[in-house]
Amino acid sequence: MMAADGYKLFGVYLSEDVFDALDEFLYEDAGVVDYEEYFDPTASTVPAGDPGADATDRLVSAVVADFAELYDEADFEAPRGVDSDAFVLAHLAAEPQTIAAARERFQAAATIRETDLRTVHTAILSTILSRESAHEGP
Repeated sequence: MMAADGYKLFGVYLSEDVFDALDEFLYEDAGVVDYEEYFDPTASTVPAGDPGADATDRLVSAVVADFAELYDEADFEAPRGVDSDAFVLAHLAAEPQTIAAARERFQAAATIRETDLRTVHTAILSTILSRESAHEGP
């Protein structure tokens, strides 16, 4: 259940192609037209009922719930070929406890894989966004 004051924001670093897939997902799922400018990173919360925040909360919740499967399916090698300056900071809104759980899982995966968080963020979110686009039918 969402906190009364709304969602919190947190950032993940993604390759440009995964950022574009997230942008497309948010457009299709929540009607977000300009994701890059959608969330104000200086805001402490995003109000309840915001369609973009609701969509990212559902996405992050799915990442947390399915993390083990996503980890097993993820291609961790693909992001390693991306220049370190080419990653894009993406802001996601979610419930505070969901954010804490996601951060914990991302950090554990980075430790296990002996890699950085950009690689883990990109690999995991690429995998779940691929699943989401596969569920969209004609």
